[in-house]
Amino acid sequence: MARRPLEREQVCLDGGRRTTQLMRDSLDGRPMTITERLCAEGMALEGTPAEARRRFEDAWAASTDDYDAAVAAHFLARHQETPLAALDWNKRALRHATAVTDGRATGFMASLYLNLAAAHADLGEREDAVPALQQAAIHLAGLPPDGYRTFVGMGIRRLAARLEMTDRFGAAI
Repeated sequence: MARRPLEREQVCLDGGRRTTQLMRDSLDGRPMTITERLCAEGMALEGTPAEARRRFEDAWAASTDDYDAAVAAHFLARHQETPLAALDWNKRALRHATAVTDGRATGFMASLYLNLAAAHADLGEREDAVPALQQAAIHLAGLPPDGYRTFVGMGIRRLAARLEMTDRFGAAI
């Protein structure tokens, strides 16, 4: 079944302290998928973790391809109760993202590898965390110099410091 593009629409979500405006267009100009829209709504609900998780679960259920599944799994990983469950969802997100062949997942590969590395580190699996962190740094180099790249780069530097590897990652980021 073909996905019908959503109309361009502005969604305002008020958490009581601020109003966040979300556009149903992604940065590359294509309409957001239902999965992306649900994840954006979940992000706006992260002050209420149970509601955010439900939205991400809805996004997972609405996934229609590997890209959608990667996006939903990426956010679901952040809302797991155990480090092992988070690792599982991070692996799932990366597996789906690497199956995307049209380039849509390229922009968030650095973040996916960073989260995978952090999940391994949280479990004390340094030998698995290091290569994932190296992949995060490699993918970071392909991102444009903007706020997102800076944000992911800071995460890579923090994890490198936690793993006592700043000498290997400081200059690359």
